[in-house]
Amino acid sequence: MAIAHPADLVPGSGEYEIRKIGFDDLRISLGQGWEDFQAKRGDLVFIGIIYPLVVLFAILIASRVSILPLLFPLLAGSILFSPPLASGFYELARRREQGLDSRWRHFLDVVRGPSAPSLLDLTSVTAMLFLAWIAAAWFIYSATVGGLGPEAVSSVGAFLNAVFGTTEGWKMIIIGNLVGLGFAIVALAISVVSFPMIIDKNVNWGVALRTSGRVAWNNPMTVATWGLIVVGLLILGALPGLVGLAVVLPLLGYATWHLYTRAVVR
Repeated sequence: MAIAHPADLVPGSGEYEIRKIGFDDLRISLGQGWEDFQAKRGDLVFIGIIYPLVVLFAILIASRVSILPLLFPLLAGSILFSPPLASGFYELARRREQGLDSRWRHFLDVVRGPSAPSLLDLTSVTAMLFLAWIAAAWFIYSATVGGLGPEAVSSVGAFLNAVFGTTEGWKMIIIGNLVGLGFAIVALAISVVSFPMIIDKNVNWGVALRTSGRVAWNNPMTVATWGLIVVGLLILGALPGLVGLAVVLPLLGYATWHLYTRAVVR
């Protein structure tokens, strides 16, 4: 595990120095992530561990009509957990970059090494943001479509008709998307480099979160574009029965590591 060095810090601020990044940095990071994927694919890890859990989660949701109002918020909010889930890939990319042993037995080093407490803390922050988003989504639903009565969620067809065929439904769509955009901006700002930074440096979650926020603040268009790329690739990977995520998640994990190395002075 790399230890923070005084040369990494902005003199007199106690904060880590960050760089301006542009669209070329995104392209290069994705290219380097693809090279890492070809060397350390990661699809077997996904298919063997994560995929069965994702499928089980989807089945549980689909089997309950009562959870229909939260189906889209749950699926959209699940993107928040991509950075912590990819932590093992950050570690493999770090070790490969430094010429260290990067065999798969190091994938879980992040949960048993010195970065584990900070990683847990930052994951907890992500979980609280997820719960806040679900609570907001339920409040919006209750104030709009929920006022139509229980018949609005009596079946999938009835719910879709209430959402797209009523004034309350369109209010829920518009307000929900605006509020969701706000949560997405916050989530992107606090996670764009924070998780890789915790894996790379002996820092607490607060330092990593502030550094990530500063990267987003100083590179708003680049970070926003990165967020769109992440969402687009996750949607693309989820379309073929979620199987495409076996490629997308490792690729994004590796690419996020390289984006971090270009955005934060090490």
